[in-house]
Amino acid sequence: MHQLQNSSDIWESLKQTKNLLAFSGGVDSSALFYMLAQKNIPFDIAAVNYNTRDASKAEEEFARRLAHEHGKKAFIKSVKLKSANFEANARAARYEFFYEIIKNEGYDTLLSAHHLGDKLEWFFMRLVRGAGAAELCGFSQVEQREDFTVIRPLIWHTKEELLEFLTKNGYEYFIDESNFDEKFERNRFRKYFGEPLLKEYKEGILRTFKALEEDKKRLLPHEYQKINSLYVFERSENELRLIVKIAKFFKIVLSKPQQDEIAVQNSCVVSGKIAVGKNDKFVFIAPYLQNAAMSKEFKELCRKAKIPLHARAYMYSENINPQIFIKGEK
Repeated sequence: MHQLQNSSDIWESLKQTKNLLAFSGGVDSSALFYMLAQKNIPFDIAAVNYNTRDASKAEEEFARRLAHEHGKKAFIKSVKLKSANFEANARAARYEFFYEIIKNEGYDTLLSAHHLGDKLEWFFMRLVRGAGAAELCGFSQVEQREDFTVIRPLIWHTKEELLEFLTKNGYEYFIDESNFDEKFERNRFRKYFGEPLLKEYKEGILRTFKALEEDKKRLLPHEYQKINSLYVFERSENELRLIVKIAKFFKIVLSKPQQDEIAVQNSCVVSGKIAVGKNDKFVFIAPYLQNAAMSKEFKELCRKAKIPLHARAYMYSENINPQIFIKGEK
């Protein structure tokens, strides 16, 4: 087994930041909890109780007890979701809760216990749907959001290694039975493809994903300008990927139909919350304001600058001058 540590700079950097751990009480997040504690890294935890299993209440109490024993704050939310599209709704509820805590409490990082098996499952799930190289690569160890950073310290280690770490040290954790329910697509990929391949070819898979990470850095556009809550960047072949990333700043995860609409429309409103528009040079993303009155002079400036229709109201409300885009100046 590889020594359970990532590059030292990841762990050392966490000693200088205010960290929130996404916690469930399962193998992955419990292993990360104990490792952070061992390394004297400051953190608190956030957990969501979906009330779907007999053990849900016990897992919630475990989270509270563990946090208390280690002197950590525990943010717990109890929800009940509809069974239809449960995984997507659970993810949305979970991250909305995390974002709220981060905003209100001033955390710098969100720590996630994703591991190599999770990354491989994502790869397969994208592979069968049709995806580009960046999408196949999936989530990275460090990802910058608008106001905080997502860090996944365990991303290069397998679940088997995490279990060995917990067992060796006699640490407590829960087993989520839903992870074995084959009605969930992710579980089928894990059982029939991910786990067998990692058992046989872990080192090669690890090297491949690390190489893909380097390729991803070259593929993804990353330069944009932010003016208040208006995002502007130059158009490119990869612009949709950056649109998807910026939408997450507004707590919106774009579905495939939404991405398809954005790709063909010059100006549209997404989820009733954000305006996404394009002219021949720039992409504009802004909060969507409905029925906003604008002066004739401003409308004329927008026409000359080719500002997308749905982005204009926000620019007017924030006194953002369209002239800065007429000659390609940002």
